[in-house]
Parts: sequence; structure tokens; C-alpha cells
Amino acid sequence: MALELHVIITSTRPGRAGPIFGKWLEGVAKAHGKFDTKLIDLADFNLPIFDEPKHPRLGDYQHAHTKKWSASVKAADAFVFVTPEYNYGPSPALINALTYLAAEWNYKPAGFLSYGGISGGTRAVQQAKPTLTTLKMMPIPEGIAIPNFAGLLNEDREFASNDLINASAQTMLDELHKWAGALKTLR
Repeated sequence: MALELHVIITSTRPGRAGPIFGKWLEGVAKAHGKFDTKLIDLADFNLPIFDEPKHPRLGDYQHAHTKKWSASVKAADAFVFVTPEYNYGPSPALINALTYLAAEWNYKPAGFLSYGGISGGTRAVQQAKPTLTTLKMMPIPEGIAIPNFAGLLNEDREFASNDLINASAQTMLDELHKWAGALKTLR
């Protein structure tokens, strides 16, 4: 049985570029062939700012949006968070979505596809990693950083990757697969 990878688009704002990169990575991951890959869009869950009355570690969720989010995260063996960099940090929707749950994240690896200006979103990734480790996730070092992303989009907002980005994706997916298999034994 193949491991399940969720490519999660973490920006929810209008006009976002996340779906462009998420769809691209979904295609790359499917071609990679080592995962059953699903594209997940946080915007589809419509999570308000954390509103559960009980602590997530209890798993006693009161709201339908949390139950739906919990089922999605629980089904995955590994994640790639597709995140922009906002004010040197990750998407606020990503931090909120992580906060909603506890056990569902445990012992699963995560990679990042980040995009932004000159830094390619790497500052956002570094700020998100401590939250992942608190949730007992393994943020792998390998990732995809897309600097000056607007220059890689054509007039139809289609992404034109390059050899460096393609190689980064393959390396990250290979490492995610190794970690996902090893960590599954802990769950």
C-alpha cells in the first residue's frame, strides 16, 4: 500500500499564487510515483481563527470544520506545505491550521515548497518548523524555494519551472518517502 502525501496550499487570500505551485507539485509528486498524492487547499476548509472549546490533544472536536480537517490530516502519511512568505513569516492560515489539531500530526514528515521575493520564502519555512516539531512532526531539511516567483509565471499565470527547482522537488520527495516509511512504524 502506497504512502499518502498531502500537498497543502496554505495561503487563503484572494489572488494567491499557492494553487499554481500546489498543482505543479501535485503533478511532480504523481510522476515521482512513490506516493498516493492529494492536493489539499486550506481555503476549502474555511477554518476560522482557532475556535474549539477543548484542547486539541483531547480530540473532542465540536465543530464540523474541525472534524473535516482532522479526517484529512489523519489520512496523510506525509505533507508538503505550499507557503508564501508574509512579513518574513509563514501564512497565518498555516499556523492556524496546525494549531487546530494535535495527535493527527504526530510522527509524520513534512517538507515545504515556499515562494516569495529574493529569499524564496525560506524565512517563512524557518519560522514554521518549530511549530511542526512541537506537534511531533519531522520537518525535513530538503525543500523547494522559489525566489522571485512572479518572474517564473507567464501572462496566463502558469508556472515555468527550471532544472534547479525540478531537482529540489525530486530530492525532497525522495527524502519524504524515506521518512514517511520510517515514521509510520511509530504511529
